[in-house]
Amino acid sequence: MSKKKKGKLRADFRKNHQSRARNNDLTRRFTGDSDAAGDEAGRERVSGKGGLTRKKTIAGGEVVEDASGTMVLPEIDRDQCVQGRVLRVQGLVSTVLTDEGRTRACATRQLLKQLSTELRHVVAAGDNVWVRPEGEQEGIIERVEPRHGVLSRTSRGRRHLIVVNVDQVLIVVSAAQPRLKPNLIDRYLVTCEQAGLSPIVCITKTDLVDRADLMPITGVYDQMGYDVRLISVVDGQGIEPLKESLAGKETVLTGQSGVGKSTLLNAIDPALSLRVQTVSTETDKGRHTTTTAELYPTGDGGYLVDTPGIRQFQLWDVIPEEVAGLFRDIRPFVSKCRYADCTHTHEEFCAVKDAVADGWIDARRYESYVQIQAGDDV
Repeated sequence: MSKKKKGKLRADFRKNHQSRARNNDLTRRFTGDSDAAGDEAGRERVSGKGGLTRKKTIAGGEVVEDASGTMVLPEIDRDQCVQGRVLRVQGLVSTVLTDEGRTRACATRQLLKQLSTELRHVVAAGDNVWVRPEGEQEGIIERVEPRHGVLSRTSRGRRHLIVVNVDQVLIVVSAAQPRLKPNLIDRYLVTCEQAGLSPIVCITKTDLVDRADLMPITGVYDQMGYDVRLISVVDGQGIEPLKESLAGKETVLTGQSGVGKSTLLNAIDPALSLRVQTVSTETDKGRHTTTTAELYPTGDGGYLVDTPGIRQFQLWDVIPEEVAGLFRDIRPFVSKCRYADCTHTHEEFCAVKDAVADGWIDARRYESYVQIQAGDDV
């Protein structure tokens, strides 16, 4: 995180936040009177100042660059506020666990919502915030602190923060029901590489298949140094070692619907008693049970984060030229290509393609790279 400036800030605000009322009877009033119509048009002109200005001076505060981009940190009266952690965000209401041990349903300060940002929502699950209490159980989020450990994706052309301020990502996929999607694993791994998060690849429902059939794919990830776990809630395989890996850390569970994220959380901590559903027998797809990302404090000082199942994971802020460097198995060969701008897809004298042909790079992983590099969605 880098600090940019303090003091009076000239901040960008969202466009079209305000609208100026226009007269709807211009035609009736000025038919045949061109001079009057011209005067009225001048008064209706959209100006860079006044009610429709897109900038605003904020007295006090600072602007910083953090893991989620540029943040404006407005000055607040700390004597009137308490610190807290956002447990979940539903619509316009954020549930915050404050340092005083109280859970408050909080709205967000209008200033924060008006600031121009590339984020889909200005407050995300996991945020550290300052809250101005209102009554016994409510409050106003006055400021969001700088973030680290951000898991995000692209949604409707903007950045969707799934969860922030976490240490590691548990990438949950199922061996069956629904079927295993290695390309989805690769997309999460690329995001973790970019964000500096520690990934754990967790394959659930291993009791439904012959575990030996999983060895080819788990072996590829093992060779790259990724932590891969085979889990079965039915027979308890892998549950206890996984608990040890999560102790005292802040871990987000993510993956498609139906892979068993909530079931796995219940196995890790039975006190959670999260609602679960079965996979559709007609479509072999999961049913949405978890509707929003939610933090669950653990007794050892950590957090477990359950997230809604995803059907599509579109990477955020990854350009085609960066993709090869985010694949651990492809990265060592990039500098050996003849051409500095090699895309490793169609060029001759490409070290990456040669490594695939010679078996140094797994062919399926290479196909995943080509798909991501081309911008295709999963």
